[in-house]
Amino acid sequence: MESMPASVEGRGPTLAEDPALGLSHRQKLEILGAVLLALFLGALDQTIVGTALPQIVTDLNGNELYTWVVTIYLLTSTITVPFYGKLSDLFGRKPLLMFGITVFLIGSALSGLSQTMEQLIIFRGLQGIGAGALFPISLAVIGDLFSPAERGRYQGLFGAVFGLSFILGPAIGGLLTDYASWHWVFFVNIPIGIVSMIVIWRLLPTVRRPDASRNIDFLGGGVFAVAISFLLVGLTNKSGLTSAGIPNEWTDFTVGGFILIALVLSAIFLVIESRAKEPIVPLNLWRDRTYASSIISTFMISFGFFGAIIFLPRWFQVVRGESATLSGYLLFPLLIGLIGSSIISGIIVSRTGRYKVLVLSGIAIMAVGLVLMRQLTATTEYTTMFLWMFVTGVGIGPTLSVFTIIVQNAVPFSVLGVATSNLTFFRQIGGTVGLAIAGTVFGNSLLNRLPTEIVASLPPELQTQAQQMLGSGASLNVNPNDLTGVGQSFGAAVAAVVPALQPFVPNLDAAFHQAMSLSIADTFAIGIVTAGLAFVAALFMREIPLRRTNAEAAGVPASAGTEETPRPTFRESPVTD
Repeated sequence: MESMPASVEGRGPTLAEDPALGLSHRQKLEILGAVLLALFLGALDQTIVGTALPQIVTDLNGNELYTWVVTIYLLTSTITVPFYGKLSDLFGRKPLLMFGITVFLIGSALSGLSQTMEQLIIFRGLQGIGAGALFPISLAVIGDLFSPAERGRYQGLFGAVFGLSFILGPAIGGLLTDYASWHWVFFVNIPIGIVSMIVIWRLLPTVRRPDASRNIDFLGGGVFAVAISFLLVGLTNKSGLTSAGIPNEWTDFTVGGFILIALVLSAIFLVIESRAKEPIVPLNLWRDRTYASSIISTFMISFGFFGAIIFLPRWFQVVRGESATLSGYLLFPLLIGLIGSSIISGIIVSRTGRYKVLVLSGIAIMAVGLVLMRQLTATTEYTTMFLWMFVTGVGIGPTLSVFTIIVQNAVPFSVLGVATSNLTFFRQIGGTVGLAIAGTVFGNSLLNRLPTEIVASLPPELQTQAQQMLGSGASLNVNPNDLTGVGQSFGAAVAAVVPALQPFVPNLDAAFHQAMSLSIADTFAIGIVTAGLAFVAALFMREIPLRRTNAEAAGVPASAGTEETPRPTFRESPVTD
C-alpha cells in the first residue's frame, strides 16, 4: 500500500485520488452506459466480422491473406493493452479512452472502404490499435466511479456485454452481409462509437496525477511489443497451414522459433522493467499474493476454456449439418449460463463482500461442465449438450466479473489502470495460447482416431483390407484436417481414391464425424487440467475486505469525508479540465 499523500492529510481526498467525487448517481450510470457501449464495440467486432470474412475474401480475392485479417487485429489490440493501462494511470482515463474509440472508428471506416486485402489488413491493424483501449480502460473507469464494495453490482454487466455480443454478432453480420454488403459490418461501429464518445466527453472528468512521473519506459515498451509480436504470430502460425496445405509443426522456425525468440525477449523485458523508473508493467505488483493468484487463475481459465469452445460451432456445422448462423445460436445455453452467473456473482460480491468461495465454486463448476462435455460423441442429443454447455457457462461467468473486482481491490488506486490492463492482457494471451494447443490436440487426435473408426464402420470382410490401407491415412492422399469444413464429405473423398468403398460413403462419413467428435472432446481435457491449476492458484488468494471508497487505496481512511472534513467537489480540484 502506498504511503498517504500530503494532499489527503487532515481532509477528504481530491479528484485525483477519487474520481467519483461530485458525480451524481445518474451521471455515474450514464457514464457506465457509455463505457458499456465502448466495450460492446470491441466485443461485437470479434463476432460480427467473422461472419462476413468468407464474403470479404471472395470479393477482394485474398484467400492467401485470409488469416492476417484476424491476426493483425489480434496483434495490435493485444500489444497495446498494457500501454493504455499505464498511460491512463498517468494522464487520465478520459483522453486515452477517447483516443482509443476515435482510432477504432477511423480504422472501422477505412476497413469498410477497403478495396484490396492489403488495405483491409492495414486498416484492421489500425482498428486493433484503438480496440486495445476499449477493454482495460472501460474496466478501469468502472473502478474509478465505484468503490470495490459497490462495484460488483455493475461489473457483472461486462460479462453480459460479452455474451450479448456473441448472440447479436453473427446475426447482425449475416444480415448486413446478405442484405446490404460486408462493408457495413465495419460501418455499423460508427454510430455506436459516436454516442459513446459524446457521453464520455460530456460527463467523464479528466483526472491527472500531479505526482505521477512522466518517464515513460520506451525501451521496455519496444522490447515488449516485439516479444508479443513474435509470440502471437508464432501461435497463429501453429493454427495455420503451410503453402503445401500441411499443418505447421511446433518445430518449424515460424512457430517454435518465433515463440523461443519471444521468450528470450520477454526475459530481457523483465530485466528492463526491474530497473525502469516508470515501468510499463510494474513487477512489484506480483509480490501481492492476491494479485498474482488472480492473474495466474485468469490465464489458466482462458487457456482451457476459450481454446476448447472454439470447436463447438464446428461440431454443430460439420457433424450435425447446421448452418453457420444457427451454430452460433446453438451456443445460447452456454451464453445464458455465463451472462446470468456473471451478473448474479457480481451482486453477491457487492452485498456480502466475499469473493474467494465464489471464485473457487465457479472454477469447480466450469471443470464439471468440461468433464461432462468430455463425453461428446457424434450422436450426443442436443438437450444433453445444452445442459453441459449451461453448466460450463455458469462456472465461467463469475471468473469474468469477479476477478476484475479482486485485482482492482488488491492494488493501490494509482496503478488501477495498469493492474486492470494486465488482467485483460493475460486473459487474451491465455486464450491465444489455449487455441494453439487445442488445435494441436484436435489435429493429432483426429489423425489417430480416424483409422480405428473407419475400420469399425465397414463390413467385416473389408476391415482387414481397410486397416492396411488406412493405417495412417497418407496412402489415400487425404488429409483429415482439410475435410473439417462445412459441406465436405470425407467418405466421398476416400471413395474417389478407392472406388470399391463407394457403397460405404455414409459409413465413412459417420466414422469421420465420430472421430471428429471424440477429437473435439479431447480438447476439453485441456480445460479440465487448466481449471485444476486455476483452482490451486486461487486457493492462495487472500480475501481482502472490499474498500468502501476508492480513496482508501491512496491512503485515505474510510471515514474521510465526514461533516468535519468535507469532501471537495470538482470545482475545488486543480486536476480537471
